[in-house]
Amino acid sequence: MAAVTAVSFLVLLVACTGWVYLKLNGNITTFGADGVSGDRPAAGAGGSNVLVIGSDSRSGGNRRLGGGEGDVGRSDTAFLLHVYGDSRHAVAVSLPRDALVDTPPCKLPDGNWTAPQTDVMFNTAFSVGETARGNPACTQNTVEKLTGLRVDHTVVVDFQGFSKMTSAVGGVSVCLPQDVHQGDLNPNRGPQGEVIFRKGQQTVSGQKALDYVRLRHGIGDGSDMGRIKRQQAFVAGLIKKVKSEGVNPTTLLPLANAATESMTVDPGLDTADKLMSFAMSLKDIDLHNTKFVTLPWRYQGARVAVVHPQADALWAALRADRTVDGEDASGKSGHGRKAGHRRKAEDNRKAEDSKGEATGSPGPGASVSGAGIGVAVYNGTTVTGLAARAAAGLKTAGFTVTGTATAATQDHATTVVTYGPGQAEQAGTLARFFPGAELQQATAPGISITLGQAYADHPAPPVASPFPSPSSPSSSDDVPSDIADKARSADDDPCSDLSYG
Repeated sequence: MAAVTAVSFLVLLVACTGWVYLKLNGNITTFGADGVSGDRPAAGAGGSNVLVIGSDSRSGGNRRLGGGEGDVGRSDTAFLLHVYGDSRHAVAVSLPRDALVDTPPCKLPDGNWTAPQTDVMFNTAFSVGETARGNPACTQNTVEKLTGLRVDHTVVVDFQGFSKMTSAVGGVSVCLPQDVHQGDLNPNRGPQGEVIFRKGQQTVSGQKALDYVRLRHGIGDGSDMGRIKRQQAFVAGLIKKVKSEGVNPTTLLPLANAATESMTVDPGLDTADKLMSFAMSLKDIDLHNTKFVTLPWRYQGARVAVVHPQADALWAALRADRTVDGEDASGKSGHGRKAGHRRKAEDNRKAEDSKGEATGSPGPGASVSGAGIGVAVYNGTTVTGLAARAAAGLKTAGFTVTGTATAATQDHATTVVTYGPGQAEQAGTLARFFPGAELQQATAPGISITLGQAYADHPAPPVASPFPSPSSPSSSDDVPSDIADKARSADDDPCSDLSYG
């Protein structure tokens, strides 16, 4: 359940007051670092990253709150919190539980390690080993493999901690786009039942807060993806409420105590001193500079596929400490330009003045090589010779064309790049040559492209530099506009943009 992860924000914020850390020390539980992979991204690439996991384990005191059975720890939602190097900006990237990802080897309770898995749901990593406390190290390994970012800290919070925390803060302001009935919490119960949430803005805490953030049915498309935006709005409201109450013992000690009693952290945050040290990087972040986005996604049957190259561009932006708004937030002297067309034009001018000095990833007019990438080209339209035309351009760019043919159907509106396990990066390179191309992962190896009418209508074939397009960022350190435009700030209207679908 995603919004329980908001507790981590609060604990890190309140820990910086100093007086509270002695109280918190006795509450904090840690997980072993021996399950963290030895094959990790390099540290210090920019800012710091905290993985926050919401566990919906029904063990212990969580059973009466979760409404389920079984003692295996499960990850209902997670997000990766990136705190920028200037300590004045942060972004939380929601990681859908049903997203199909590759899981690296993970350590089991008996000391053995699992084999890597391909194309499995993200939330299965937390359940590896089937223990009540879950496997946060496996989830951390999975996130590092997915993002290429080093996770500096991992925090797990459960139902009970979330419920107590929302009560301790005096409730959180939320909003509903319509009335919600008992049957919307559990559609298997039959009749709609009584209204439990009225349309509009209201304050919730405890069990009521849990019901709000777990609610799927009756709003949007009824999916886990549909509720992610409401969960982001809830976390934003929670942060706003704590900041509005001020930093004082009367309001924050009960909150911090409730949170840490149900928190599990990595050894790097196993004392209040360590929590306080990290919290100092959060205390100057204002509401507007606290952003929420979702990992680029699309439905793949009943599951969720990660969309490339948008996701890759997002991780590259975080590595470069580039904010959602396009600002260099590394905190380094002389930085802070805004992204977009103006920044890109400035970069291009600097490139011309630097007499060939490299300034970043290629843009239009720069050479991008397809060397070592094999691709089969299919014509998904009724336009004669389209596959041959694309193949000629791809060969010019260095790609190896393994064959051309007519697709099974000729009604494709958009161009689709299909790729096998471990070939996402190569597929992303290919997609940059086709404006608006979609990427789809397959179980079989190999890369193919099915050309759509959008490509047929383009006046020029692919050449050795990619076309600019909405699905291809203008610079490797830009957050793609289709992600940035959907970002939520912690100071946004709680009633705005509450659901996918």
